[in-house]
Amino acid sequence: MDGAGDSSTVRRILLGTVLRKLREAGSVSMKEAGYHIRGTESKISRMETGKVSFKERDVADLLTLYGVTEAKEREQILNLVNEANTLGWWHTYSESLPNWFEAFVGLETAASIVRTYEVQYIPGLLQCPEYVRSVVRANRSLSQDEVERRVEVRVRRQDVLNRPGAPVFWAVLDEAALRRPMGGVESMVPQIEYLIEKADQPNITIQLLPFSVGAHAAEGGAFAMLRFAEQELPDVVYLEHLTGAQYLDRPEDVEQYARVMDRISVDALTPEDTLHALKQFKMLSARRSR
Repeated sequence: MDGAGDSSTVRRILLGTVLRKLREAGSVSMKEAGYHIRGTESKISRMETGKVSFKERDVADLLTLYGVTEAKEREQILNLVNEANTLGWWHTYSESLPNWFEAFVGLETAASIVRTYEVQYIPGLLQCPEYVRSVVRANRSLSQDEVERRVEVRVRRQDVLNRPGAPVFWAVLDEAALRRPMGGVESMVPQIEYLIEKADQPNITIQLLPFSVGAHAAEGGAFAMLRFAEQELPDVVYLEHLTGAQYLDRPEDVEQYARVMDRISVDALTPEDTLHALKQFKMLSARRSR
């Protein structure tokens, strides 16, 4: 995908939001809407939250039920159906991606701002190939072919930061992510060099949260926040765990995580001091290799 707003994931959410607003404006219940398209209340819920693909006939029937009769308005909404059903590049790697993670890749591709806090690992969008391979190989159940496919996916995800109209990416790294020798010095030295290189990129901000800070606001662990250019879309907080992930978009939840991110950004080293610290970590890592 080339543009920030081209993700099919976002188009599905947009179309679902449009349909929800039209249904509510027409005082139509989910149960009634589901019956009208030979479906269920649950199907309408999944459509309105962008969790399923759309059939043009279903959307056309819903527009009629909701009283949308003007030809141009119907055409604009129906055009979204094709856009929403267009598969993104990541779908060709579906066998290598957990279902719950595919949605995040789509949102990440379409976001205008991504802010993340990481504890154990360097953020995926900032991992060099050597580090990526070390992380993926930690899953000893994967075959070599599966390892290479997952490495390819992660490296390709990073294209989002280098394209025209790339998102603003702001990462706060816990010092633990740098201290943990993922793959040994053969991975860590090039990884730190890669962070130093990326820190100079205009759309990327990297801050180190040192151990010296002690207790801090992000005690709950790693998370990512995504914001979109489309005003209809809410900010999303992504929380990953061992067997799945949560996507939070309730304003009160998002606001709480935004406050945490702001707080740890103040507590962390400035980007300039972070760059200096990274160079020190590079020297320490290089000495271990001798």
